[in-house]
Amino acid sequence: MTDTIGFIGLGAMGMGQALSLARGGRPVLVYDSDPAAMARAAEQNGITAADSPRAVAEGSAVVFTCLPDDAAVGQVFRGEAGILQGAREGLLTCDLSTVSPGFTAALDAELRSRGVSHFTAPMLGSKPQADTGEVFYMVGGDAARMDKLAPLLEISGRMHIHVGTPENANKIKLLHNALGSVNYAAVAESLALCLSSGVDLKAYYEVVRNGGGMAFSNYFDRKVPHIIAGDYEPRFKLKLAHKDSGLAKAMFEGLGVPAPIHDHARAMLDEAMNDGLGEEDASAITRNMEKRIGRKIRQS
Repeated sequence: MTDTIGFIGLGAMGMGQALSLARGGRPVLVYDSDPAAMARAAEQNGITAADSPRAVAEGSAVVFTCLPDDAAVGQVFRGEAGILQGAREGLLTCDLSTVSPGFTAALDAELRSRGVSHFTAPMLGSKPQADTGEVFYMVGGDAARMDKLAPLLEISGRMHIHVGTPENANKIKLLHNALGSVNYAAVAESLALCLSSGVDLKAYYEVVRNGGGMAFSNYFDRKVPHIIAGDYEPRFKLKLAHKDSGLAKAMFEGLGVPAPIHDHARAMLDEAMNDGLGEEDASAITRNMEKRIGRKIRQS
């Protein structure tokens, strides 16, 4: 059997992981709807471009997909010249995308009926971590086949944890990102209050970062310096945070569990999207608070 690894989806998160696998000595067969992205990937020794997802499935032992949403994943698996047309018994697929649990459960059942083992491994981290092989994976799928998948995740990421079924990995990712969106909103509000009260933003940042109190978070640590510099270069686009928040909201509503704090953060993401900020970093939610206080949250 081939030892080639397939990788479909060479966007902000996928490109770095495909390159990491090739640098780790694995032959990689890639596909993306953007020919330019495939050409860039193929500049790395060990990477070859394919002409379809089907060709990737036919030529690989393991196929990773890293795509923006349910529709894109569905098209790659089920569309014309899709993975399902090239899948054979014994193939292992692993979807790194953040998608809805119900979608994953249906796809998993369809693939298992073909003798394909399907995993999900949604990630924590953004483009810098993908580029350096430091993303974290929450992995759902057949634990008995983790021996085939784990060595690859160890090349392209810093750590992984098996969390049960494929849909459970998606549920945990949505729970995590919903909590993250609350953090985006809370930090934006806190910075607006800090500035309006006359407190030095950098002094506030240093206290929260180094003081050992309960307000500290990785988001605060990583994002506040960019926010107060007015830097919203996308590391994780706001439109993707908005998409993930929508998936989480649907999951919470399906469970019949109220989530009022998340609903408030969701409304702030809605506002930012309506203001045309989708292509900026998710931390651009701070611009909502700038409108409310009538000044920029900046400090040189």
